[in-house]
Amino acid sequence: MAVSLSTLLKTVIDNKASGLHIRGNSNVFVRIDGKIRAIENCFLTNDEVKKIATAIMGEREKKLFEQNLSVDFALDAKEHGRFRFNIYRQSGKMCMSIRHIPLKIPTFEELSLPGDTLTKMSENRRGLILVTGMTGSGKSSTLAAMISAVNRTRACHILTVEDPIEFVHMEQKAIVSQLSLGTDTLSYTSALRYALRQDPDVIMLGELRDVEVIKAAIFAAETGHLVFSTIHTVSATQTISRLIESFPAEQQEQVRVQVADLIKGIVSQRLIPKTGGGLIPALEILLPTGQIKSAIEDNKLSDINKAMLNGDYYGMTTFDKSLARLHMEGKITLEDALANATISETVRLLVKGAAVDGFKL
Repeated sequence: MAVSLSTLLKTVIDNKASGLHIRGNSNVFVRIDGKIRAIENCFLTNDEVKKIATAIMGEREKKLFEQNLSVDFALDAKEHGRFRFNIYRQSGKMCMSIRHIPLKIPTFEELSLPGDTLTKMSENRRGLILVTGMTGSGKSSTLAAMISAVNRTRACHILTVEDPIEFVHMEQKAIVSQLSLGTDTLSYTSALRYALRQDPDVIMLGELRDVEVIKAAIFAAETGHLVFSTIHTVSATQTISRLIESFPAEQQEQVRVQVADLIKGIVSQRLIPKTGGGLIPALEILLPTGQIKSAIEDNKLSDINKAMLNGDYYGMTTFDKSLARLHMEGKITLEDALANATISETVRLLVKGAAVDGFKL
């Protein structure tokens, strides 16, 4: 007997799953604590999946799916929050990847994030703040928590541009305008072009997905706005490289100077299985100290890592230092710490109490 979409979404909520995978001629799967698990006795034919997909797509989504064979959108589940859908094809079969977005925006504490450091980062009045990591690393939740911190504390205008809108921000001390790509604006660059006429103080872009969006974000930051966004990079140094190398070689020296001036923080994260269940973030945090700015301008990326490793006073850290600390606090196993390390030997040395580049735990 075919199962309804509402029943499947309820399964996600009841099991505190982060996502759901529905595939034609296959079992239905949920993602719990980062692991994919099949739902027992839940098999859907391709026709059944196609019927569900057709029922939830509007005319715009159907048109985009016909053009691109893939489409993103969000649906409101009332008191249960929102769900982000990606409908696509694989091997000729209809598939859906669905992610649950809670109604309540999580706090830094609930996300196990360093609230003092991220709050101070969010208090900047201009510049660029990036949250980075691979798909499923919790970037959207971290970004939402930072925007929420601004919303609670600053009388300003926050403008978000997303594809699609994920967390819904209720106005508190700030006023909030949330634009959905394709519905409220044609593109990130178009939204940013007109944003300057809409008197925003803080701009949040869902993703820096290409060089044109990066250019627009840098321009917005240079003209006195605080710009938040995400990017699919795995570390702070890779993020710096991605920003600069997006430009032609002859422009990179100038862009390096711009990035050194504009970066107010980079938060890179990886979700690690927590002992006892659940997930906890390992973080790499870069802040704009004089040493960091000089390293970016001089293209000395190895100096950036050293500065983050020895940057406790400022609130900086590297992945390997974060992983070693999480293990020593009993929050993750050594096996998981090593598996997620940038350099596993660095984690081993830190756990043993040895010094790495002058730093020891």
